[in-house]
Amino acid sequence: MFREMRRKKQQLSREACRRVLARGTSGVLALSGDGGYPYAVPISYLYDGSKLYFHCAREGHKLDAIARSPKASFCVIGQDQVVPSEYTSYYRSVIVFGQIRILSGDGEKRDAIERLGIKYAPEDSSENLRDMIGRYWDSLCMLEMTPEHITGKEALELVKA
Repeated sequence: MFREMRRKKQQLSREACRRVLARGTSGVLALSGDGGYPYAVPISYLYDGSKLYFHCAREGHKLDAIARSPKASFCVIGQDQVVPSEYTSYYRSVIVFGQIRILSGDGEKRDAIERLGIKYAPEDSSENLRDMIGRYWDSLCMLEMTPEHITGKEALELVKA
């Protein structure tokens, strides 16, 4: 169902893909948007080693697209070093293909947003995190993406190094 990578020498291992996802702070979530147009949106995320989590408002383009089709892709660029003298860039990126669902239970929603908050503000107090979550709880929606296929690629220069 998913295509094999043409340039196999540049393919990242499963573990290298996981490292890119774990270190990244943002990526681009692509969904089936309005009128058949792709809808790709930059978004922060949490990768827990098996699933991806995103937060959003309780209504909007993302949720409309997910209601239409839960299939999605998510791309994270782990490195993008432009090398002008070589007319290229030394890049490393990962694409995840999978299905997204809206977290419906308060417990799973709270667990996901707390872990996301800790990722982005690890030095903050748990009390402040709880207060912040409480402030936005009623308008908060949490999404969970279950990967079906993960692929990564890097520049040949990084393969050789």
